[in-house]
Amino acid sequence: MGEGLIRLADGQGTAVELRRSRRARRLSLRVSSLDGKVTLTLPPGVSDREARRFVEEKSDWIAGALSRRPDEVRVTEGAEVPVEGIARRVVPGTGRSARLLPSSITAPAGREGPAIAALLKSLARDRLAQASDRHARALGRSYSRLTLRDTRSRWGSCSTDGNLMYSWRLILAPPEVLDYVAAHEVAHLARMDHSPAFWAEVCALCPTYAAPRAWLRREGAALHRFRFSAD
Repeated sequence: MGEGLIRLADGQGTAVELRRSRRARRLSLRVSSLDGKVTLTLPPGVSDREARRFVEEKSDWIAGALSRRPDEVRVTEGAEVPVEGIARRVVPGTGRSARLLPSSITAPAGREGPAIAALLKSLARDRLAQASDRHARALGRSYSRLTLRDTRSRWGSCSTDGNLMYSWRLILAPPEVLDYVAAHEVAHLARMDHSPAFWAEVCALCPTYAAPRAWLRREGAALHRFRFSAD
């Protein structure tokens, strides 16, 4: 408890991280759909003993939430990776780089994950630049620069300086999902909020945005289950 952790006696030693918040009004338990991290937020005045009792009472709920998380997929030979929404099987290839084929991805043995990640980032940059350029022209605005990251809390952002940032994992999603996120962030060049006026801009750029937005809310967390590191 001194380190802000409670470990459940569930046979796996599931860790629950404790966070104290002056703004919290009640005990709040959360299991991240991205990495399975379990967090208990405590309002002022709640003791460690009360926190442990609450967590133990919720142990079945925690186990259920963890069991519903999508299984991790390590990108090696034989794995299936979606690219633009189409599943591609990883197969051995020649050379030092990965290549995208209609139903597969070829990659050098032993370096499948890093090689495929490099290919996907390049493809993501190309697709996101095309979409951002197209939407910016339609909006009559311009952006400063475009960067890619492997973010977990958001799929994209637009700074007040006009810099666009996107998660490169959007290349795993169907093309209309990537296009919606680009439209969303470009719309922020005109409206730096989420007011009705902002959503009107999004709709003008991407009239069918509701479906890909719903897909991302429903399926987006699963895009983080693919592991490309070599370790």
